[in-house]
Amino acid sequence: MAQWFNQIFPNVIVYQEEIIQGIKDTLEMLIKAGAFSFIFGIIFGTILVITRKGGLKENKVVNWIISQLVNLIRAIPFIVLLVFMKPITRILMGTSIQVQGVILPLIVGCTPFFIRQVELALSDIDPGLIEAAQSMGLSTFQIIIKVYLKESIPALVRSATITLISLLGLTAMGGAVGGGGIGDLVIKLGNNRNMSDITNFSVIVILLIVLVIQSVGSYILKKTKH
Repeated sequence: MAQWFNQIFPNVIVYQEEIIQGIKDTLEMLIKAGAFSFIFGIIFGTILVITRKGGLKENKVVNWIISQLVNLIRAIPFIVLLVFMKPITRILMGTSIQVQGVILPLIVGCTPFFIRQVELALSDIDPGLIEAAQSMGLSTFQIIIKVYLKESIPALVRSATITLISLLGLTAMGGAVGGGGIGDLVIKLGNNRNMSDITNFSVIVILLIVLVIQSVGSYILKKTKH
């Protein structure tokens, strides 16, 4: 088995330390950027729902501002966003390269997508449940937690799974500007040095990560579905 692996992926053995570090960097970006994107996505997605026309706290100004910002950021290609945010990232994070320099652009690039996913998930809640909660005297915060978020768990899990897979693609793109991770390996070794085995191995690793994300998402979905 080891001999077969050496024949198929000779350069992977030579650069195994760099590859292992690249995988670690990708997972770090995925976890950190994913966590912040989900937190901000839940917060602002919920605000969009409750401030829209007929919402619990209707506010056209707040809803319009958040909605326009989300649309604006989503319209910017991520590779352009990475370069555009370099000066800001350098000030806030102390560097604009490696993992530390890509986390902030990843959060900014991923959050608007998840905000829309959250907005769609919460919009599917039966208005009758909201009215029932209001008639019971529940506060706005209680309705958000006990009705909107609780009843939307399956939809939010599906959205989180889709978002994580999309974020994985963004982390790979970060390698184009020295962000580290698997994408950086593919560019520096797989492409620039024509080491196709490293590219092939990287594709396999990415597919395995996607498979894990989908499997975990399906498991949680099965446990939380009513």
